[in-house]
Amino acid sequence: MAETEAKVDNPAAADEWAAALEAEEKAKAAGTAAPAAAGDAAAGADGEQRILNQDEIDTLLGFDVKKEGGQHGGRNDGIFAIMDKSMTAYEKLPMLEVVFDRMVRQLSTALRNFTSENVDVSLDSMVSIRFEDYLNSIPLPALLVVFRAVEWENFGLVTVDSSQIYSMVDILLGGRKTSKPQRTEGRPYTTIEQDIVKRMVDIVLAEMSSAFEPLSPASFHFDRLESNPRFATITRPGNPALLVRFRIDMVEDRGGILEVLLPHTTLEPIRDLLLQMFMGENFGQDTVWEKHLGKELRSTIVEIEAMLDEKQVTLKDVMSLKVGSTLLMDCTPADPVTLRCGGIPVTTGVLGRIGDNMAISLQDSIKRKMKET
Repeated sequence: MAETEAKVDNPAAADEWAAALEAEEKAKAAGTAAPAAAGDAAAGADGEQRILNQDEIDTLLGFDVKKEGGQHGGRNDGIFAIMDKSMTAYEKLPMLEVVFDRMVRQLSTALRNFTSENVDVSLDSMVSIRFEDYLNSIPLPALLVVFRAVEWENFGLVTVDSSQIYSMVDILLGGRKTSKPQRTEGRPYTTIEQDIVKRMVDIVLAEMSSAFEPLSPASFHFDRLESNPRFATITRPGNPALLVRFRIDMVEDRGGILEVLLPHTTLEPIRDLLLQMFMGENFGQDTVWEKHLGKELRSTIVEIEAMLDEKQVTLKDVMSLKVGSTLLMDCTPADPVTLRCGGIPVTTGVLGRIGDNMAISLQDSIKRKMKET
């Protein structure tokens, strides 16, 4: 006992004892960590975890710098394909192709009459795009026309590029026959140029209204003319829109691009009509199926109820009913009986008996009774 107290009272011995305990704990910890590290090394050797390089990461995210000279074209790969997945359903509107094919033919004739020259209009593409992406992709300088869809109570956008504008100005005002019209840099479009664009867009809107007419009445009217895309905002930046691009080829290798943008909120009132595979799809009739259905309906078994009278009682009276209780009705055996089928009154009759069976003699015509109902 004395020796133990001496050891405790000696500070040097206490320090040595603490150091020994700490060394023992470190040894135990090292012994436990060594097998775990060995197991991780073995798992790494077996699994051979692979790290993606930069090119694979760019391809996965949709930034493939090897395509189209370092620029991502189309945004149909990687993460952009996932982001644009919500617009896939909007691209499948079969009747839109029919409408714009009709518009191409009519617009070619209308522009020929407007310019007195040979004009060829072709449908270049028809895709769905986000409205903000379209505003950022407009090649400037250009003129943007905002138009109203009266019946649909919304707006649309027509964009005319500079090449088409100056080609139309040269043809209508007798300019020099050069293959590539030159734009004078550093000046805005003149009033004459804007007026010519307005007249051309009025023709485009009139022909587009005529193209939609067989499907649904539509009137497109000029609203305003803008040269800055930010002032032509007609819907939310993230909303999807339908972009239809027309290529206009004119004499002397002139021409340009005309684009029509219709937000999907604008097309929503006639979306059911645009989903049809052909014109008048909902009006087709199958006479064979109608005859078969009528034949089967006539042989269908239905239940007919004969109701002598109805009476309303309180829940208390219903709960007090017992075997032998009498319920008084406000009718006599000579009163007419109502026949019902599926809860619908069909006709009335008089209750009687034929042999051992109950019978009802019909009074009112079934057709007249159904007409009155």
